[in-house]
Amino acid sequence: MIITAASLAALQQGFNAAFKQGFGSVQSTYEQIAMVVPSTASLENYGWMKELPGMREWIGQRVINNLESAGAQLKNKPWEHTIGVDKYDIDDDKLGIYSPMFSIQGEIVARHPDELVWGLLPTGFSTKGFDGQYFFDSDHVGYDDAGRETSWSNTGGGAGAPWFLMDLSRKYMKPLIFQLRKKPEFVALNKPTDPNVFVDRKLLFGAEARYVAGFGFHQLAYGSKQGLDAASFNAGRLALETQRRPDGSPLPVLVTHLVTGPSNRAAALNILEKEFLAGGENNINYKAVGLIIDPRLG
Repeated sequence: MIITAASLAALQQGFNAAFKQGFGSVQSTYEQIAMVVPSTASLENYGWMKELPGMREWIGQRVINNLESAGAQLKNKPWEHTIGVDKYDIDDDKLGIYSPMFSIQGEIVARHPDELVWGLLPTGFSTKGFDGQYFFDSDHVGYDDAGRETSWSNTGGGAGAPWFLMDLSRKYMKPLIFQLRKKPEFVALNKPTDPNVFVDRKLLFGAEARYVAGFGFHQLAYGSKQGLDAASFNAGRLALETQRRPDGSPLPVLVTHLVTGPSNRAAALNILEKEFLAGGENNINYKAVGLIIDPRLG
């Protein structure tokens, strides 16, 4: 192939098409547990907001619920993935190997948000959330039925493979955050006069994006490294579903999913998919919640 501006433009279009084909083949899963928050700057400020009391009968003046917040930030990170194409491969029309490479590149880029979000989740036992406590911790601020502050735990402790209980029923509130500043974009540095072509004989094609993953509402998630069995499952479920607001009213959180990795698959299925227990009695947890298995959870 003779290298001209027109031939390079056509080459870039072909590689871009292969990239998009690979990108579009991926079914992302991170939005199951993370809310997507658009970003318009290098970082976004989040305030950790306490749950508001429920509706009340309007007698007399309004009761103003002041939001208490502590500053917290998520700073967007830049990401890239680049492939170099040898100038001589273009001269010799040896481009057959590159189209599959760019399709694979598209898959890699599309899967990256999944890698970030699912990879972040197990770190919640040692990473602070917006309230200044570890995301999974034994002494978050909670409330009793009289509205008095008390310690509330959303962790079972332990040292084994992690598993999680979550309320994923809400459209705009999820346990994790995926903050999106710039969607992945296919770019190129492929002019014959570019330094990379002149010095290294490489035409560069790649993707770039800006985003970050972070922790959101700890009230919607319970994490444990204890052995996964009916007793630990029920204890975690009870902890999530008995939270209260500052006015003492129940916080409407109901566990919808058990989330874990392949190493806990058998234990999870034993809890949720057996209709009858070993003694023949009914299994009260049979199909009680949905099950999500992700390989990045161990």
